[in-house]
Amino acid sequence: MGVLETKKMAKNKGYTAEAITVLEGLEPVRKRPGMYIGTTGPDGLHHLITEIFDNSRDEAMGGFANDIEIVLLPKNRVRVVDNGRGVPVDIHKQTKVSALETIMTTLHAGGKFNNESYKVSGGLHGVGASVVNALSIFCEVLVHRDDGVYLQEYKQGKRKAAVKKIGKSNLHGTIVTFEPDAEIFKEGIIFDFNRVVSHMRQQAYLVKGLRISVIDARDFSDPIDLADVFYFRELGLDLPSQTFYFEGGLVSLVAFYNKLFKPIHKNIFYIEKNGEGAESVEVAFQYTDDIASRILPFANNIYNSEGGTHLTGFKTALTRTLNNYGKNNNLIRNADDSFTGDDVLEGLTAAISVKLREVQFEGQTKAKLGSVEAQSAVSAVFGDALAAFLEEKPDDARAIINKVALALKARKAAKAAKDSVLRKGALEGMTLPGKLADCQSNDPAESELFVVEGDSAGGSAKTGRDRRIQAILPLRGKILNIERARLDKMLASEQIKNLVVALGTAIGDTFDLTRLRYHKVIIATDADVDGAHIRTLLLTLLYRHFRPLIDGGFIYIAQPPLYKIKKGKEFFYAYSDDEKNKIIGKSAKIEEVETDVPEAGEANAAREARISIQRYKGLGEMNAEELWETTMDPARRILKKVNVEDAQDADKVFEILMGEDVLARKSFIQSNAKLATLDI
Repeated sequence: MGVLETKKMAKNKGYTAEAITVLEGLEPVRKRPGMYIGTTGPDGLHHLITEIFDNSRDEAMGGFANDIEIVLLPKNRVRVVDNGRGVPVDIHKQTKVSALETIMTTLHAGGKFNNESYKVSGGLHGVGASVVNALSIFCEVLVHRDDGVYLQEYKQGKRKAAVKKIGKSNLHGTIVTFEPDAEIFKEGIIFDFNRVVSHMRQQAYLVKGLRISVIDARDFSDPIDLADVFYFRELGLDLPSQTFYFEGGLVSLVAFYNKLFKPIHKNIFYIEKNGEGAESVEVAFQYTDDIASRILPFANNIYNSEGGTHLTGFKTALTRTLNNYGKNNNLIRNADDSFTGDDVLEGLTAAISVKLREVQFEGQTKAKLGSVEAQSAVSAVFGDALAAFLEEKPDDARAIINKVALALKARKAAKAAKDSVLRKGALEGMTLPGKLADCQSNDPAESELFVVEGDSAGGSAKTGRDRRIQAILPLRGKILNIERARLDKMLASEQIKNLVVALGTAIGDTFDLTRLRYHKVIIATDADVDGAHIRTLLLTLLYRHFRPLIDGGFIYIAQPPLYKIKKGKEFFYAYSDDEKNKIIGKSAKIEEVETDVPEAGEANAAREARISIQRYKGLGEMNAEELWETTMDPARRILKKVNVEDAQDADKVFEILMGEDVLARKSFIQSNAKLATLDI
């Protein structure tokens, strides 16, 4: 036996049939939950509700249900009810157990693989209910149908007993109650009521005539008896709740999103029509005076956050049709004046909904539509309808074309301004902004950029920093509010131009994340009203024009201390009033903390017991050593990472806080005034 053969045998030793693991039933889901729900964080947790709701919503889409209720119960449980047909409970001839048990405990089992039970549905993989069951420590299904009530309970995807009839009923529908398993969702089981409400509001717009209620009963302390209750609301409890019912469909949805903006044309475009390869193509849109766009694509009522083929078809048809109209009416005279995809999207609020018999998503979370036929169906139906709309409503057409033409003009001006900045910037090998104190390291992974408020804080930061990895960029005053500012106006601002050049990524259509010079961009402003304002202005800029930096986890907010406390010879830093009170202790009196200057004749022991407090109003009040050890030292500092949980809510907040609607901002401030911490 040769050496090579011996090595080969040793390499294969132990790799036999016994090394192959077969995961049975729902074990694959518990082993790799991310494959089925995307993540075990908050997104995946809320996806459980979506999966159960989708089954109820599909009943409504088929015309079998018109009332769905979602209840957040105490002890991390969720209850979803619909008045549909009720899940079948008779024995399935293939599995030899009830159809209910088959659906709840078997992957790829459901009534949506043929077109007999559901003409159109959102859940086509047959995994939704079983995945939720697998990832729950408790799950219970009650079915009202055929004059009876049927019950089955589960734990971690496995049944506790066979389906049993527990009573009579003249109702019809399904009640699913589940409790997510803490072993799977290790980040914590905390449902966001507002997030659930937002999703259900969206769904109510998409299914005309469907009533959807969301109730938050998590804080209800008394025992809740649901033994003979179908809808939770029948208990008549005074609890936070939201109910949605819309007859207007997508038109109502577009109007809702445009509440904070000024429409530039009166009539909301709307079309609903069958298309080749699609049961239904439905589109609604309206332009506003905003510069950002809000596009909401749906496939079989599933929101596709990453778009897909239906969105591509919409954009193609929109660009083509507006260009054709402009040329035919002598509004576009040469090729340079043709509208691009970016031009026609500026200020647009649109909802696109397609319904397909055989829908294909890219992944179980259904974030992106992959069905090829959707692109041509949307392009044809929407393109023809838009051309007719523009001819029939010349005033609306003129307003739309003027809006898009303004976007084209702004794009050209922005390109000129951007090119000018980049030619003078570091991207062309030239000098960095004069105010920037750069770090020595050329490795972005270890480099940090502190964006600080004012030259005073900048001086302390430059002195106290770790020069090898920490760069400092001081800002002079408040930067331009860019919420409604175009790119050319933005880049005319010296402060913004310096930040763009320092980051290295460029901006707009030439943005390149791979050229980011610092993988930690830290906003360090004063702990006062002006500091909060500057921080909001910076976050607005980053959200609107550097969103990939936020999504990539590169943006942080520094947390400098509010107080420096001296107790005898010891020093402490407190980052909140609660921390300060804990350090001082309950026995401390206000008089005792006002000064550390000893009184005449005071004994050493009394002097040692005295407490002095320094309140930091701004970073500039700290010396270099204090700033380093509290705010800049990677070993001791506190940083908050900026992330976006809900892009739609974020859009709304930025528009309210930084937009032109003063009344909306006043209302927001009044409604949230109690949440503010004031330093008076």
